Amino acid sequence: MYVSDCISINGSGNLTIGGADTVEIAKEYGTPVYVFDENEIRKNLAAFRDSMNEYYGGNGLAVYASKAFCCKEMCRICMQEGTGIDVVSGGELYTALSVGFPADKIVFHGNNKTFDELSAAVENGVGRIVVDNITELETLSRIAAEKGRTAGIMFRIKPGIDAHTHDFIKTGQIDSKFGFALETGEAMEAVRKALTMPDVKLRGLHCHIGSQIFDIDPFELAAEVMLNLYKQIKDETGYEFDELNLGGGFGIKYLESEQPKPYAEYMKNVSAVVRARCEELGLKMPFVLIEPGRSVVGAAGITLYTVGAVKDIPDIRTYVSIDGGMADNPRYALYNADYEVVCANKAAEERSETVTVAGKCCESGDLIQENTKLQKVEPGDILAVLSTGAYNYSMASNYNRIPRPPVVMVKDGVSRVVVKRETYEKITENDI
Repeated sequence: MYVSDCISINGSGNLTIGGADTVEIAKEYGTPVYVFDENEIRKNLAAFRDSMNEYYGGNGLAVYASKAFCCKEMCRICMQEGTGIDVVSGGELYTALSVGFPADKIVFHGNNKTFDELSAAVENGVGRIVVDNITELETLSRIAAEKGRTAGIMFRIKPGIDAHTHDFIKTGQIDSKFGFALETGEAMEAVRKALTMPDVKLRGLHCHIGSQIFDIDPFELAAEVMLNLYKQIKDETGYEFDELNLGGGFGIKYLESEQPKPYAEYMKNVSAVVRARCEELGLKMPFVLIEPGRSVVGAAGITLYTVGAVKDIPDIRTYVSIDGGMADNPRYALYNADYEVVCANKAAEERSETVTVAGKCCESGDLIQENTKLQKVEPGDILAVLSTGAYNYSMASNYNRIPRPPVVMVKDGVSRVVVKRETYEKITENDI
């Protein structure tokens, strides 16, 4: 009925997640509150891990893209499920290391990593640093030399693929701030340079073509482009890579009308392309990495709010105002992201009203959804916005000095706090 298998309705007519009553969760922890089903997260991680084992014969690794949702408990769950983790900042790296995550299974991304971030990565033995540009390569080589270490690196390549997604989340085309272009020859130039540097070890190449992609074809094409580059590098330099990182971007279901393909289909189809192309080009089969993020946590999370004012403007629209908004979910303001909205305490009733869900921030654009179907609500009702597990907590801000909501994890119907609610004192503690 809903966009995620972990969402249901109980005998009281209330919305549930992971077997827990969302109305009771709202009462216990207050609103706004992010809620995740731990079993759903583990199920998704296991699906990617197991499909890598099935289709690559264990010669691969699923690496969770923690930018989607990062906290200590999420890092622990990844560690327990045997996946790697992808970080894109010093803060994400620190979070992973703080719970003892194995550094050799960490992939460090970013188009402009600072000197301190690169130093921390080298010092802690991060397994793969994905180098984005020549300046970073030179800086990293210098850091590694000073520390007497060898930095394991991959190059991020722009394969020039149109992934049929929103312009803001396309990353594989030539006009992107990320990575080395093929067309200009800079990718080959970077490879040649790295092979002369004694303080870096070039492990392989990486690409990422975008986010929220439903088609399999772009992933297959990206694999072909990357393997063609491998062949060119082998022919021109004699160097053959050990690894290939094909990134992430697998789409999830935000609306009932969306039908993403099972993730195993991506793995099956792309692995067939990789094997066939390697055989055709005379290349050894590389160790393959993928980076699912949204597809692990997106549909496993929801956000609960309390309805405040309901403002009906005759013949115009009805605004349903909530006690959160763009400070805890900026995605609609950024790129009109779709969501399914449900009145949690009236979930069994028909969604008969067309409303606009408005946040409490002092911005006209602070909306969660416009012209969406919802049950008839009144002040005090609990609203649930579904599939908010990815890029909501991660992108939350203190705009208007609003504290960030807590994160509650549910497992087998039992809930617990994994990130505490922010307080006014926390917001002001760095003020002088």
